Amino acid sequence: MQEHLELDPDVDDEAPTGNAITVYDERHFVTYLRLLDAKAEGADWKEVAQIVLHRDPVAEELQTRRCWQSHVERAQWLSREGYRKILEQEAANKA
Repeated sequence: MQEHLELDPDVDDEAPTGNAITVYDERHFVTYLRLLDAKAEGADWKEVAQIVLHRDPVAEELQTRRCWQSHVERAQWLSREGYRKILEQEAANKA
């Protein structure tokens, strides 16, 4: 796992998919946590996309919505299943 944690990195148009933790995921752990917090609080997706994802939901609503949705889905996967992969990777690195 990475040593330096970025607090507000730029994001790709879509988050990774699949069952492996990627370098992109590691770089965006804080982003994913911010998205989960905002969703739990019922925050407006457009405001969250603008603040957390650095996207303009007014100028590019459809693309911004897809970006937000893919990152929220990835964050939810990480919180349900992906965290186990993080633990397994760290255990393997220490072995």
